[in-house]
Amino acid sequence: MRILFTGGSSFTGHWFIKELAAAGHQVIATFRRQLEEYVDEPRRQRVGALAKVCRSVFGVSFGDQGFLRLIKEGHFDVLCHHGADVTNYKSPTFDVASAVANTTYQLPLVLDTLKNSGCSKIVVTGSVFENDEGVGSGSIRAFSPYGLSKAFTWQTFRYYTQVRQLTLGKFVIPNPFGPYEEPRFTSYLMKNWFAGKVAVVNTPLYVRDNIHVSLLAKSYSRYARSLVDGITRINPSGYIESQGAFTQRIASEMQSRLSLKCEFELKPQTDFPEPYARINTDLCDPKSLDWDEATAWDGLADYYSRLMGSPKSDS
Repeated sequence: MRILFTGGSSFTGHWFIKELAAAGHQVIATFRRQLEEYVDEPRRQRVGALAKVCRSVFGVSFGDQGFLRLIKEGHFDVLCHHGADVTNYKSPTFDVASAVANTTYQLPLVLDTLKNSGCSKIVVTGSVFENDEGVGSGSIRAFSPYGLSKAFTWQTFRYYTQVRQLTLGKFVIPNPFGPYEEPRFTSYLMKNWFAGKVAVVNTPLYVRDNIHVSLLAKSYSRYARSLVDGITRINPSGYIESQGAFTQRIASEMQSRLSLKCEFELKPQTDFPEPYARINTDLCDPKSLDWDEATAWDGLADYYSRLMGSPKSDS
């Protein structure tokens, strides 16, 4: 297939494009910035590495004239809209309206242009942190204004694709981790362990759905190539467990591969500003996806070994 992909500079976008290309698809990836503007790590590394597996088009945003021109000239089979406005996405003052406007800019025109050029399939990326996604405790509310913006984006796509009788799929992401990830929970653990420190976990009781990004990418690739008419969704799931148990899992896997102590302390958790539990519902079948768990852990260990250098000794 010929695939037009947005959001390739993101952690998951990078892996999705790599897996789509490995499956034999031709991917054209759009990037809002120019190549030289990607100076922050690891985003710069992700964008640079993609040059080997896809055609990268820089300085193009969803819905602008350059994007529309690509559609007209590209003869695409699928649009994979993975891009999102993530500026200050953790902030309670995140601008929901602006994020939705940017992510759906000129959407009716985009969809008409796609349809007129022979493309009738769209995949939109969602998040388990949206309202009404996944299962868990409470009312399945959005985790944050950013999660709310993702839900509004999906509803906007759903309305306009239904009107045009286009095929629409939603791929809902839980908590991915792996090489080239942003500085989040796994990288926090690894940074402390390579420095010979004890990693402190302040939220060990939260139940989350952590998944190897390589497994998630294989699930994405299969979903994108097997879209059926109408509107569908998939909610791939990985390790469903408390963050304390997940910490123990990572520590055990890294101890055996890196000769690190991987010590951690689980703090008593009494504050729950986020929902206690939120998970996806579709368990991945590693065998059918030709994915090996041990290889994924090897890759994570190798990545952080190269990134962090030699572990700090106890002396």
